Amino acid sequence: MPPDRARPPDNHVHTRYSWDTRETSTMAGACEQAVAQGLPAIAFTEHLDFTVWLEEDRATADGLTDRHPAQQTPIDVAAYSAELEECRDRFPGLRILSGVEAGEPHLFAASIAAHLRSSPVDRVLGSLHSLTDRGRLVGVTQLLWSDPAGTARRYLGELVDMIESSDVFQVLAHCDFPRRYWPGGQQKYVEKDFEEEYRAVFRALASSGRALEVNTSSPLASVDQVRWFFEEGGEAVSFGSDAHQPGRVGDKFDLAVDVVESAGFRPGKDRFDFWRR
Repeated sequence: MPPDRARPPDNHVHTRYSWDTRETSTMAGACEQAVAQGLPAIAFTEHLDFTVWLEEDRATADGLTDRHPAQQTPIDVAAYSAELEECRDRFPGLRILSGVEAGEPHLFAASIAAHLRSSPVDRVLGSLHSLTDRGRLVGVTQLLWSDPAGTARRYLGELVDMIESSDVFQVLAHCDFPRRYWPGGQQKYVEKDFEEEYRAVFRALASSGRALEVNTSSPLASVDQVRWFFEEGGEAVSFGSDAHQPGRVGDKFDLAVDVVESAGFRPGKDRFDFWRR
């Protein structure tokens, strides 16, 4: 990215405190990469997923009994917080935000609220990785193989429900998650086939006043997709590498900025802000 071009914060980064990330993925390593990339800020948004949940959660009312696969483990909040403060001291020129990526927040409102009461954070992402299937939460990657188009439409429909049923998150993460694992390869995914479903998601998100993430770990969103959000009234865009290793912090942000600007969004009120229309 040219040195005089605005660089957005990386609002979606994972470290060893996420259950799917290696122990070698440290906050310090991610911060070093953010500084090298000239980013103004970084948010450590660790996975907040539940294999055991509260009676008050909608997952219970919906009759869900378990999650498959069930590899998710809790965040070590004490160690996370200690390392975060160490990095804030070590990298004073970098704004470092605490955060979580809340999985299926509409199904686990009570469990998420309990976590955030005891461990408040600066940034909450909302994401959908699983769909219900015969009383279980099943990873989208498992469901795509039997019915790709049907699963993608179910996924986008569930995103609308998630947006309308949960107000805990500020940013909608990777709205095109199924494309990342599309059977036969990402090139076989035809985004235009799902335009109306995307637009329904974007209308709901725009009505809520929340930001859409452009995720650079997924196949990069097209200008068309981000413009659909703009046309449906979307106000703000967040950039996220979804990095699970330090070297990927800020990855492809030059291309992401091109996409977002071409769709009509510009840098916000300051260098730490979302980009806005």
